[in-house]
Amino acid sequence: MIDLVTKLVLKPLARAVYRPTIEGLENVPRKGGVILASNHLSFVDSVVIPLAAPRQVFFLAKAEYFTGTGLKGAISRYFFTHVINAVPVERGSVRAATASLEEGLQILESGRAFGIYPEGTRSLDGRLYRGKTGVAWLALTAGVPVVPVALEGPQHILPVGKRIPRIRRITVRFGEPLRFDDLHGQARSAKARRQVTDEVMAAIQQLSGQELAEQYNEVPKAA
Repeated sequence: MIDLVTKLVLKPLARAVYRPTIEGLENVPRKGGVILASNHLSFVDSVVIPLAAPRQVFFLAKAEYFTGTGLKGAISRYFFTHVINAVPVERGSVRAATASLEEGLQILESGRAFGIYPEGTRSLDGRLYRGKTGVAWLALTAGVPVVPVALEGPQHILPVGKRIPRIRRITVRFGEPLRFDDLHGQARSAKARRQVTDEVMAAIQQLSGQELAEQYNEVPKAA
């Protein structure tokens, strides 16, 4: 019942309010495992993509969002479970990162769509940073296509440091699926992972038009 309310009420309402421009819906396979690999500009990216996509998209979210108490905790659990379709994971270590990829793999192997941000964290200066190779490991292990996604404008809905969303126009572009059948099974090859990741990032950049940053986007230690 809760999922039905989200699908029939909340999502249409959000589309009516924000009126997103959505391009390339025909590029998203309606069935089977698929990775939606997107640029990352705002916390609300994981809301925007499920609202725009023609099928359910699952994301990973840190476990703390699901363990809060009181009304705030209940709202957080509802939002991440039923709006974002998020799967809770522990974060902060190599073991946790590996577990996150395993969770993503299970989602893909069950025939669902999995959303991922190869940059790892949000770009605060609008540039597109170098992709990390987790997206390639998933694609090559699961043998699924990667649909590049470009977002424009979500950073203006909820700027860093703000708590109340603003109404701003956004654009979501879904690119043609990238298939790596010739490299399937080579997930352990660093060269293959780098090649696939770079192809994915090049496709995202072509869709978004962002300036490339020839480096990884690392979270400051103080954060």
